[in-house]
Amino acid sequence: MSQAPELTPAPTLHGVALLPRLGVIRAQGEEAAKFLHGQLTNDFSLLGLSEARLAGFCSAKGRLLASFIGFKRNHDEILLVCNTDVLPATLKRLSMFVLRAKVKLSDASAEFQLRGLAGDAVPAALPAAPWGKLDADGAQFVRLYPAGGTARALWVAPTGVEPPPGPALASAHWDWLDVVAGVPLLSQPVVEAFVPQMINMESVGGVNFKKGCYPGQEVVARSQFRGTLKRRAFPVLGDAPMAPGQEVFHDGDASQPCGTVVAAAASPAGGWHAMVSMQTSAAEAGGLHLGAADGPLLTLLPLPYPLLADV
Repeated sequence: MSQAPELTPAPTLHGVALLPRLGVIRAQGEEAAKFLHGQLTNDFSLLGLSEARLAGFCSAKGRLLASFIGFKRNHDEILLVCNTDVLPATLKRLSMFVLRAKVKLSDASAEFQLRGLAGDAVPAALPAAPWGKLDADGAQFVRLYPAGGTARALWVAPTGVEPPPGPALASAHWDWLDVVAGVPLLSQPVVEAFVPQMINMESVGGVNFKKGCYPGQEVVARSQFRGTLKRRAFPVLGDAPMAPGQEVFHDGDASQPCGTVVAAAASPAGGWHAMVSMQTSAAEAGGLHLGAADGPLLTLLPLPYPLLADV
């Protein structure tokens, strides 16, 4: 299968985008960090005020129910940013485990505003490494993975705080940058479809293998340390529209799909980009097709970051 040239987003894609698809779960109380540490794939006990965490919430079978960008507003308050279509069910399920823990969970989406910052709109003072965090002007800035050559950040602030300066960036363009960066948050069509490694979460700082137990931890750890990772997420390009949950087929086996679209967005230059969780063998050779063995052809693109090898 032919490889497309490395993708570099147009330098004109910079500015500030509204993020209507994202919402906020707030965990508040003296045991907020301890509670989340026992439920999510990443370490929240040692979460500092100058950093954020990518994290997943899994079923007992290790399948992702949601993924978040989480950070502390203060020592007793943690915000989890996730897609709104998974938020209600996630909040309900997380709340089942609170029991006597000194933490209160709530949907705080109406109390906060979220923006995506791209290119020149990303403040120079923000730490350069992904998941670095900066508090400024009553808001929190979180460094995200870049999209090709375009720097990106998440801005979260209480309603009423003045948004950061910069030209307006279309939400659809932000969605495309999110797909190009290769670190999409889980959406409802693919709930329980993947263990974290199937969407590369362990390779972009979303799984801590040294922390204690959490729902599905044994499955996630076994997948990593027994060399059983057979699926990874890869970027693809196609002419036809793509959406989360669509199946992808490989020339070598027309009878069953080899992968599933994790996230997709239209490119400003035309065509569609997607992250597809697929069998690693299918990514190595042959043709990929959307929806059926004779469906629209997909071109495999280079991964924007290295994968953490299983051991």
